[in-house]
Amino acid sequence: MSRTNHRFIRAYVSGYDLSGTARDIGSVGYAFDNEPNAAFSDGVKNIVNGQMTVQADPLNAFLSPETSPAIGLHELLKSGAGLQTYTIAYGILAAPAQGDFIFSMPMEQAAYQAEGVAVNVGWGGPTSTNTLISLGYSCPFGRLLHPFGVETAVNAAVGIDDYGASPPELGGILTYHLYSSIGGNITIKVQEADTNTNGSFTDITGATSGLIDASSSPKHGVVAISATYAVKRYLRWQVVFNVGTSATFLAGFNRRLWS
Repeated sequence: MSRTNHRFIRAYVSGYDLSGTARDIGSVGYAFDNEPNAAFSDGVKNIVNGQMTVQADPLNAFLSPETSPAIGLHELLKSGAGLQTYTIAYGILAAPAQGDFIFSMPMEQAAYQAEGVAVNVGWGGPTSTNTLISLGYSCPFGRLLHPFGVETAVNAAVGIDDYGASPPELGGILTYHLYSSIGGNITIKVQEADTNTNGSFTDITGATSGLIDASSSPKHGVVAISATYAVKRYLRWQVVFNVGTSATFLAGFNRRLWS
């Protein structure tokens, strides 16, 4: 069993790494509405889960104006842009690496408040995740497949073991944050395999960003695959350089029934 420290947390919003200004994320997770359901003479009360809500406490950060060429948190979030791709990566005794846990969901930005040299970014209710929830994607936690960083070639390495239950878990969502790409368009994908060897990996149907026009970046998104797709045991990231020669990005995957 490993323990870690908050200094190994990283925060990403809509393609940007905000870890250099973020200082606290509070609690993230999900909760179900519930109410007791029992007859008058029952000795115990049953609880029936209702609507699920993805929850995230405000992101607290230092006030950070733009510093060329990187954008600051203030420029990114001051206008309350609405729907944001929000990802928190949890490193285990080091910066986040392949296989570490993530919280990742599209979230509505509900507030941006400045107090002295600090800012507070509030996240709204479940409205942005209703489509995912209707497909049964009730868990915002998953695994980091590609830490935020640069790649210049396709992936020929092994992946992570992300399956420890039976029967096969169905469906999932891809999260991607593309900060920049040199040379042109790329595609970010998730691949799967029954055995953790390079030649065994094939694309997961639907787990793709599609062709990203990286002439202007960053780009970001959360893509749900079919809720009936049986995802195999081993997962890895993949990138296709349609024109480009390098890309700086993050990729993660949440299983539909992840636990």
